[in-house]
Amino acid sequence: MPSTIEHILQAPESKTLEFKRDLSSPRNFLRTLVAFANTAGGRLVFGVDDQKNVIGIDQPLDEEERLCSLVADAIAPRLVPNIEFITVEGRTLLTAEVFLSGLRPHYIKAEGPENGVYIRLGSTNRVADRELIAELRRSAEGISFDELPMPGLSTEELDLEAAKEMFGQERSLGENELHTLKLVTRDQGKLVPTKGAILLFGKERERHFSDAWIQCGRFVGRDKADIFDHAELHDHLPRAVDNIMLFLKKHAMRGADFSEVRRRDVWNIPLGILREVVINALVHADYSQRGAPIRVAFFDDRIEVENPGMLLPGMTVEDMKQGISKIRNHVIARVFRELNLIEQWGSGMPRIFREARELGLPELEIVEIGTQVRVVVHLAEQVEVSVSSFQKNTTSYGQPQSQLESQLKSRLESQLKSRLAAKILFFLHKEESGKHGLATKLGHKSVSGELHKQIKRLLDLGFIEMTIPEKPKSRLQKYRLTDKGRRLLAE
Repeated sequence: MPSTIEHILQAPESKTLEFKRDLSSPRNFLRTLVAFANTAGGRLVFGVDDQKNVIGIDQPLDEEERLCSLVADAIAPRLVPNIEFITVEGRTLLTAEVFLSGLRPHYIKAEGPENGVYIRLGSTNRVADRELIAELRRSAEGISFDELPMPGLSTEELDLEAAKEMFGQERSLGENELHTLKLVTRDQGKLVPTKGAILLFGKERERHFSDAWIQCGRFVGRDKADIFDHAELHDHLPRAVDNIMLFLKKHAMRGADFSEVRRRDVWNIPLGILREVVINALVHADYSQRGAPIRVAFFDDRIEVENPGMLLPGMTVEDMKQGISKIRNHVIARVFRELNLIEQWGSGMPRIFREARELGLPELEIVEIGTQVRVVVHLAEQVEVSVSSFQKNTTSYGQPQSQLESQLKSRLESQLKSRLAAKILFFLHKEESGKHGLATKLGHKSVSGELHKQIKRLLDLGFIEMTIPEKPKSRLQKYRLTDKGRRLLAE
């Protein structure tokens, strides 16, 4: 946070700073104080208007007493801001500063502990959902999400052969070693895998964590209007690093096919920087969230890597740039460290900023977008998709893509003995969707009985699965292809 009043008044409103003209809207500034305490601390300055003009506070002693009373009466657990008077241009400002609280999550009493918890995103306050509230509690207690047990599961759920292959066959992965790596723990007397173990080496990871996969896309130009190529990666997380890099390398050279690029071993994208950014996303993603996978988007002028999860409480973008590190997923980070995918805690971000400067690249961007963190790596030169390559990718053997899609639907209809079932599979091949979303794509006004029937049939056949299997009737329920369903489409 800015330290002197001159710096404060020159700074824009941000994650840790907000200006208010007066105390006339208690609800708004109380939410801000709660958000500051829950997120990264912050300072609220009264007596400054929207144009950053210093207008001061009338009767500052009375207003100080009123502010203290409002905070004491409206916020729980008890929050005690540091309140000061500052004189600027002969006018008195009132400031209230709070630090990241060890008692988080704080909430507005009138709104309750479920609906009154706020977090700070950029210069705005946002109501925290259930997952974010749980994250705030865990971070205050020093508990890592991926260290939690998975009751009801056994070590049979882990692909230990794949793990041994990655660690090296000479390294034993017996019970003691699995305990040391926190891949297993005791729960009610039973040996069970941790969430981190399932995320890293689970045989059916996405059955338990529906968004723990990676979506890669190569787009034409500088926006997402036209996609040239895409890939969905469902590998074990340590292996995903190389496969993401393989996708980026595949599209790294203008006018050269991949075999030529590999022979030349010359790249026009900063592979070292990108690898570090990818690893950072995999290690620091908030896998407790639902709704978005890790995304890697390759544009002509930049590459964006986006992971679910806002910065951990107490962290800001500036902290990241300076190498201040907080580990969200202790188990995943430990395994990545053991596999030499991470060199030294906190060294990655300063190193890639330094490397970008040495390569003459524009400065990397780190942006909080909602509850995602996006790192933007700008390229020194544009890497364009040629028109001929784009046309080649959108046709096959001279047939337009729309014709191929029609043939695919026809084949599926023949195999499934249902046109509706074929359409459902085809739509879910593109993206996961709920029943109402499928009905809309089908041009139906509502969810028909036949749609219910065919979804159940596809579930029974194992071609699709629920994204929230533990709550089959949830209003947030969606459906997606299983490996079996993907194989059917790929045959």
